Amino acid sequence: MSPAEILAQHGPREVMAYDVVIVGAGPAGLAAAIRLKQIDAGLSVVVLEKGSEPGAHIISGAVMDPRAITELLPDWQAQGAPLAFRNSTSSAVTGCSSGATRVPPWLVPEALNNHGNYVISLGAVVRWMATQAESLGVEIFPGFAAAEVLYGEDGAVRGVATGNLGIGKDGQPHEGFQLGMELLGKYTVFAEGARGHLGKQLIAGFDLAAGRDPQTYAIGIKELWEIDPAKAQPGLVVHTAGWPMDDHSYGGGFLYHLEGKLATLGLVTGLDYQNPWISPFEEMQRWKTHPAIRAHLEGGKRVGYGARAIAAGGLNALPRLVFPGGALVGCDAGTLNAARIKGSHAAIKSGMLAAEAMASALKAGRAGDELTTYPEAFEKSWLHDELRAARNFKAWYKKGNAIGSLMAGVEQWLLPRLGVKSPPWTIRNRTPDHARLHAAAQVEPIRYPRPDGVLTFDRLSSVFMSNTNHEENQPAHLTLKDASVPVAVNLETYAGPESRYCPAGVYEFVAAADGSERLQINAQNCVHCKTCDIKDPTQNIVWVTPEGGGGPNYAGM
Repeated sequence: MSPAEILAQHGPREVMAYDVVIVGAGPAGLAAAIRLKQIDAGLSVVVLEKGSEPGAHIISGAVMDPRAITELLPDWQAQGAPLAFRNSTSSAVTGCSSGATRVPPWLVPEALNNHGNYVISLGAVVRWMATQAESLGVEIFPGFAAAEVLYGEDGAVRGVATGNLGIGKDGQPHEGFQLGMELLGKYTVFAEGARGHLGKQLIAGFDLAAGRDPQTYAIGIKELWEIDPAKAQPGLVVHTAGWPMDDHSYGGGFLYHLEGKLATLGLVTGLDYQNPWISPFEEMQRWKTHPAIRAHLEGGKRVGYGARAIAAGGLNALPRLVFPGGALVGCDAGTLNAARIKGSHAAIKSGMLAAEAMASALKAGRAGDELTTYPEAFEKSWLHDELRAARNFKAWYKKGNAIGSLMAGVEQWLLPRLGVKSPPWTIRNRTPDHARLHAAAQVEPIRYPRPDGVLTFDRLSSVFMSNTNHEENQPAHLTLKDASVPVAVNLETYAGPESRYCPAGVYEFVAAADGSERLQINAQNCVHCKTCDIKDPTQNIVWVTPEGGGGPNYAGM
């Protein structure tokens, strides 16, 4: 049965009405909720979270600039926010396979200066923010996936509907079936993170990206390690550039020491890579074998794994932030600063700005219109200034790592020392990530070494450490527009890149009964990174929401 048929047969849905509905309990969504209640405690505010709890799907490096959270909650230290380890030691490293060169502190761009920032678990910060929001009267519904945007007769957004529960693989309701519910708001905020399922629809439906560069993404693959206590340096921040990336592939690594003997590390790979044989997961495993990284990990053990796409296009790719009845905030819009490798402070600030615009509109008795004061306030904010200064960062790297590094040095190091806050030029990108792949026959295949199970690992053992789970008897949330395309086009032309760009082993080509090959989708493994929705060269894969509560359950990420 189609969703429309299910609704016709089992409807109507239960309806709950609020002043503001927020989709996503990440830093942006929770900041919006907190700020709304700070301004007017009488407002009714609800936050939907598709993870089993706030923070379950949150993954980030992370080093947090405390500027935004200090504006939102000035007494965060007294309230016990988990920002315990202020950065005291930073280093930037460039390297090749055999060695590395530490960049002198005076040559490190200001964007990578982390003194005064905090090495954190963003998941822990989000869980703490959720308690702050609830103490103000915000309702938070974990395990409820917003699956559908609801529109009024005038075309304005009027809320969202959650997904149905208890639909079998055959599309039929089974025992335990529960119809989704409608949550209506005078305004709706979309804070789903990078490549949000509903945000993607809104950007297309309201043509919010008109005149902007196509958004460009990266995938961050991260591990959590317990390291030798003798090597622990809480607050240490290490960033790497160079190996194992080739000159035409953007990427860089990070390694941060947390409390006790924990270290978090990972590799960010730009999803604009051209070589279809690249596997971001395998590149990350190879990166760990570099002497500069291996030295931190020897004698330790891996205790966590995760992956997530990152919106890295910056200001040039930022869509219009508002539409009738709602707004985009955080990485659903793309506010991350790729030059700083930071997005949590930007997410919080954007959520605050949207909340302030909504609170003012609601006080004036408005509803369902366009919150023009939000983008106006954004353009006057320190966040806009920060993103404007970094607006060319990713576009330069699309011209190759040598040019990217040179121009990043000019814009992020030289110009600030000359008193120029923002480059006087703008570099544009016109090619979406999925359109950059070369045919497999045009490039040499990459042969990755087998994992050793001590320092390097395979995908399936990694997914196990992400605590990923989905109700097995449900329709696959990884859908195909045309089932013939994966073999006829992707496999034939690009050697099946979905089997390599997915960090969770969701996609694999297997032998069919007639001896041909077919694409097998292991949806149970999906960590909700959204890479397939972004990088599929034919844009044939569409990620939709599974049942609420499914997906990874990250701890300490």
